[in-house]
Amino acid sequence: MTMVLVVEDNPINRDVLGRRLERRKFIVRYAEDGPAGVHMASELKPDLILMDIGLGEQMDGWEATRQIKANDQTKDIPIIALTASAFASDREKSLQAGCCDFDTKPVDLPRLLSKMNLWLQPAKIDSEALAKQA
Repeated sequence: MTMVLVVEDNPINRDVLGRRLERRKFIVRYAEDGPAGVHMASELKPDLILMDIGLGEQMDGWEATRQIKANDQTKDIPIIALTASAFASDREKSLQAGCCDFDTKPVDLPRLLSKMNLWLQPAKIDSEALAKQA
């Protein structure tokens, strides 16, 4: 099964998104802030990270993404930025920080799932190829 790390400081957003993903058979783990997200990415090595950009004063989602991408053990994990801001500059800043994609809140689940599946596809293909070789 596919593991998704949701880095989100708002408990309601975390709960709602997590439940919706779990109903679609994802294993969901949570981090409440940037430092916890960086730590959990390294510890869990999820298949994909959904990163809230507005995580508070300690560390925003852009900095958490930069730290995850700077770590050799986690640099290849796809990260999709989530934010209530739909400005093109926020999208560009997310991509520059190392996010592979960007989506706005409130979450449009079919659109988000489509993006998630796009970025999870290489991992699925690689694991299928390895299984056939075994």
